[in-house]
Amino acid sequence: MDINFSILALYMVAVVTMIAVPGPVAVLVTGAGLAGGPTKALRTIFGTNAASLVLILLSALVVRGLFAINETAFNVLKLAGACYIAYIGWDIFREAGASDQGQANIQPRVGGFSKGFVMAISNPKDIIFFASFFPQFIGITSDTNTSIALLTVVWIILDFATLMLVYRLVSKLLKPTVDRTMLRVSGVLLLMIAVGGIAMTAVELWRVVSA
Repeated sequence: MDINFSILALYMVAVVTMIAVPGPVAVLVTGAGLAGGPTKALRTIFGTNAASLVLILLSALVVRGLFAINETAFNVLKLAGACYIAYIGWDIFREAGASDQGQANIQPRVGGFSKGFVMAISNPKDIIFFASFFPQFIGITSDTNTSIALLTVVWIILDFATLMLVYRLVSKLLKPTVDRTMLRVSGVLLLMIAVGGIAMTAVELWRVVSA
């Protein structure tokens, strides 16, 4: 199998850059790690990895023309996803408040496999992202199926490594007394992302329905 390593290097830089930029998934993983430690962060990352595999599969079907997306249903899914992000943001913010009140005996509910999976897959526009992103690097090998498989494997590895590195850096740089503040910040960031998503999706739904 001949691999174009120039394209591979460009792809790896692009993937790491996109994953490292603060977004709902990175914020959730960081919040989960601060609330429940490395194990909770790891479970959350496994959940986001599983969701990425599903989204990549769907995007591959879109690229091959085997899967069509209804715009109204797509926007409804986006709205539901934004609402779930808001729920997670509020959950993280509330967890920080419980810690402030000395409720250390409460098992942190932030993150975990299921929440990581739902968070990552609740943004269906990622299907379109993958469908438009992968073709830019499809020439990494001479065979389309091999290229998609290789790009997927590299994505999962970099996704896991980058998210874990982001969490470890944040946890090392912050003092334990700052953890609760960072949890609050994570919760607020997710709420802001959710509000923006809900507003934009509502406008898109209105445009589609009134057309």
